[in-house]
Amino acid sequence: MAALRRMIGFGANRPLTPPSLLTFRRGIAFKLFVGGLSVYTTEKGLTDAFSGCGQIIEAKIITDKVSERSKGFGFITFASRDEAADAISQMNGKALNGRVIFVDYAKPTFSKSSGMPIARGPPEVPTVES
Repeated sequence: MAALRRMIGFGANRPLTPPSLLTFRRGIAFKLFVGGLSVYTTEKGLTDAFSGCGQIIEAKIITDKVSERSKGFGFITFASRDEAADAISQMNGKALNGRVIFVDYAKPTFSKSSGMPIARGPPEVPTVES
């Protein structure tokens, strides 16, 4: 454990950060949540609106599986942390396609299921044949 702390760069009196937070800081830190989107906003329109803030890796609008219409929010991924911070400061509260959008860092999603199957009813009792 101490070797891991030294590799990550934490001091002895600083608590060890859980690996899930390290993944969040490394992998998702440049991904932004964009809320309040119009149903008419496309991924290309979202990319064009944010392109002045920096290099965009991906723009994704979340759609309903049945109707395939926008749910009103999406995600945009930037190449660097500074570009993402600039996008938040420049675009948060601005109008896009007639709607005021809200921009913030995306939060990581944690699966609530532990991968274990859910028990359905009492266990079956094996019958003993004589």
